[in-house]
Amino acid sequence: MVAFLARRLLATIPVLLIVAVLVFLMLRLTPGDPAAILAGDAANTEQIARIRASLGLDQPIVVQFGIWIGNLLSGDLGESFYYKTKVATLIGQRLEPTLALATLTITIAILVAVPLGVIAAWRFGGWFDRSLMAFSVLGFSVPVFVLAYLLVWFVSLKLGLLPVQGYQRLADGFWPFLRHLILPAITLSVIYIALIARITRASVLEALGEDYIRTARAKGLPEARVLVRHALANAAVPIATVIGIGIALLIGGVVVTESVYAIPGLGRLTVDAVLARDFPTIQGVILFFSFVYVLINLLVDMSYVFFDPRIRY
Repeated sequence: MVAFLARRLLATIPVLLIVAVLVFLMLRLTPGDPAAILAGDAANTEQIARIRASLGLDQPIVVQFGIWIGNLLSGDLGESFYYKTKVATLIGQRLEPTLALATLTITIAILVAVPLGVIAAWRFGGWFDRSLMAFSVLGFSVPVFVLAYLLVWFVSLKLGLLPVQGYQRLADGFWPFLRHLILPAITLSVIYIALIARITRASVLEALGEDYIRTARAKGLPEARVLVRHALANAAVPIATVIGIGIALLIGGVVVTESVYAIPGLGRLTVDAVLARDFPTIQGVILFFSFVYVLINLLVDMSYVFFDPRIRY
């Protein structure tokens, strides 16, 4: 296990390096000048040139990349063009809202989707199973921003139950903190409930056809124990895999959700940085998300050992 972890951690270095190169080149080669945005519409050519020189954008791309990668290897993500703050500091300031939203979203998705998938497999072909399949198709089909605006209109504007937008930090009180996150988390969790429930149904349905399930039932074990202790336990590996994929996909989901609900997290920071052509911030956030993605995949691989003792690394 230790050797496996060491190999996987070492493998993250070339992955992050490739991501860094691609992001750097894509930002520099796409249209748009950060200096022109910072200078404003009334700026002349000389003012824009001075800003470009102060940001180091007048140097060759190879030189810019060498400076940036050198700072990166020393642990410095650079300074934001727009916010005039260290990128690492910006990420730290915006991490709590994104982490809170992602944690609540995946918690809701797991607590709802796994039982739904198990019941659908148990009642295969019945009305509950068909309803879940229809919900899965609908959950995959409706864009996140459409569902977000529908929930805001109905839950917040019509019923007045939850805030329309905004975020309250945990330090300001648990209920205000949770109250501002419920609607965004429900919005974002729908697609993951559909995904996890569908895979859970398929995995448990396959397990229910195995000989050990018939043996357990022949022993007179309660049906609930057969479903949870035997069927669900043996179907845990593919379910854990899709949960890990879902957590990784949250990276894209939080960008849209935080923008709709005006949550000051990393997703909103990414959108603002793209609009401002803030190269250091975009590069830093994407590298951070890439590292999180790799780490989640590693944790999912490690979880297989606990779900299936036959798996060894």
